[in-house]
Amino acid sequence: MSEERANPVEVVMAQPEKVIADHDLMGEKLHATHSEAVHFGELSQEEKHLEKKLKRKIDSLIMPLVMLVYLLNYIDRNNYAAARLQGLEKDLHLKGDDYQIGVSVLFVGYILGQVPSNLLLNHVGKPSFYLGGWTIAWGLVSLLTSQVKSATSIIVCRFVLGLCESPFFAGVLFYLSRWYTKGEINFRMSLFFSASMISGAFGSLIAAGILSGLNGRDGLAAWQWLYIIEGSVTIAVGILICCILPDFPHTWRMLSPELKDIAQRRLAIDAAEADLDEGGAQGQLKGLKMALTDPKVYLLALAYFCQTGAAGFQFFFPTLTALLGYSHIISLLLVAPPYIFITFYSYIHGLASDRYKKRFWFFVYPIPITIAGWIIFMCTKDFGARYFSFFLMVFIFCQNGTIYAWIAGAIPRPPAKRAAAFAFINAIGNSSSIWTPYTYRTQDAPYYRLALGVCIALQTVGFLAALTLKFMLEKENKKLDHLEQEDAVLTGTDVQRLQRTAEVEGVDLAEARRFQKSYRYVI
Repeated sequence: MSEERANPVEVVMAQPEKVIADHDLMGEKLHATHSEAVHFGELSQEEKHLEKKLKRKIDSLIMPLVMLVYLLNYIDRNNYAAARLQGLEKDLHLKGDDYQIGVSVLFVGYILGQVPSNLLLNHVGKPSFYLGGWTIAWGLVSLLTSQVKSATSIIVCRFVLGLCESPFFAGVLFYLSRWYTKGEINFRMSLFFSASMISGAFGSLIAAGILSGLNGRDGLAAWQWLYIIEGSVTIAVGILICCILPDFPHTWRMLSPELKDIAQRRLAIDAAEADLDEGGAQGQLKGLKMALTDPKVYLLALAYFCQTGAAGFQFFFPTLTALLGYSHIISLLLVAPPYIFITFYSYIHGLASDRYKKRFWFFVYPIPITIAGWIIFMCTKDFGARYFSFFLMVFIFCQNGTIYAWIAGAIPRPPAKRAAAFAFINAIGNSSSIWTPYTYRTQDAPYYRLALGVCIALQTVGFLAALTLKFMLEKENKKLDHLEQEDAVLTGTDVQRLQRTAEVEGVDLAEARRFQKSYRYVI
């Protein structure tokens, strides 16, 4: 070889299989051989055995903790619907659209905090204290809501509750993406989201128990006890999160150095590049810019916006079951079975999506099922048919785990971009909850054709967004197929990304390129 320094692009292009040793590339010396990097593209058999041990550790601690907090998150958010049946509306003299304002104003605060919070979480790097601290904060707000005396005060409390809850959901989605690969994430996202469905079931059971046992105790109404009990439990769990939730794989003290290395490398292998940001605040701003200039982010946001808007019936579920003609306690109990059913079904849904590595079809097939449920509810007063329609409506919750997994797979790296994307998509998605409550008008009872018609329209648009994203990702995969050709031209940006991965993993550029060839978007 000539003494003149070789162009790294030419090295990677012309000699993908050749050992590159002690070669000065862009001012950095990389001392690596193919034998030293043999495990770079995949884990060895011994490492795969240790990986199973690693996943058991993660699953046994992290998943129960985040599920517990999300369960309380949904209970604290949705106890407003149960409190309505327990006398809150009458005691606070809510009139006209006051109740709907209380539903929607929570999401105003919730949306405002999304993107800044996730960027701050990624920058601070302490999910345990960050997420735990905000859990304590919203538990305190929930507890204090028991003391409100007017429509204005409940609306203010709902707004502040939204602000305090805003860091959690998008934060956990980003947090889980730092622990699990794209082949594992759908099931874990389904597990995580199932906590909200469990809360829908048991939150109503708790509310029914409080209504029957504590109403009037010590001069407090049942809805006040509901806020006191659930807020106190949330504060206690927030303290627990601060103490025991691990932050990231490389900082978890319960992991041996070997397991820490596997935890980081398997994510790098999964995304075909190093899972690292540029340092400092500039890295976070760059990640935000990358997210906001990626068209995939907007399609995912639109799909999630439609799915979340169509799922807005959950905030009126007790009201809808009350139309079946039973007492308030029975109406609350009737909420539980559909949620319990879909909780277990969503596990199967998530496992199948991961098993077959499909996202589009698993996002789409629940759409006609939910539409059938809304049509049945709008067209009949028969108890059996209407109650059966609830079991069809709740299929919409299967879409949640899939869309979260799709986001993680479609926006793989770097972490700052992924954090911004999760927060932006979640903010856009939940903005639908600001206006959809107003479609459930009292004068439209008992059929609520306007509201459920909107649900049908949203699901239709969501399908079109998912279909467009499918075509876009197929096109991206064809580009990746092209890059596997030895004569494909690499840009300067491509080489910089390869070099960064090579430096982190301790291999040469040829190995880094071979590694990147294995990546494809899951569709």
